[in-house]
Amino acid sequence: MAANIFDSAYALEKNIRESAEFVDLKIQYASLYADEAARKLFDDFRTVQMNLQEKQMTGQPISQEEVVQAQQMVSVIQQNNKITRLIEAEQKMSSVIAEINKIVMKPLEELYSQQQDQ
Repeated sequence: MAANIFDSAYALEKNIRESAEFVDLKIQYASLYADEAARKLFDDFRTVQMNLQEKQMTGQPISQEEVVQAQQMVSVIQQNNKITRLIEAEQKMSSVIAEINKIVMKPLEELYSQQQDQ
């Protein structure tokens, strides 16, 4: 039975790679990375974003200067169509993955809720 589960997982991987959401995401990444200025701006944005997330996760304070820098960067990237299209494609793909995760986790959720009901 385990092989069946993994076969299903590999089939799901293939389906994800062929999905419209993933294909669009690849196209948007290629478009962005073909534009040096847009790529640098996007990479800088991701660095700022990751640094803020790391601080949040470790409980470090985020300075007002960092908040202002992040807000300014968001304003700048919103003016770049390649970046906004990429972010939209990422959000769509993330929604697909979240829905898949709900489906995959459903048996465990049902099991745990049955245990709590007893």
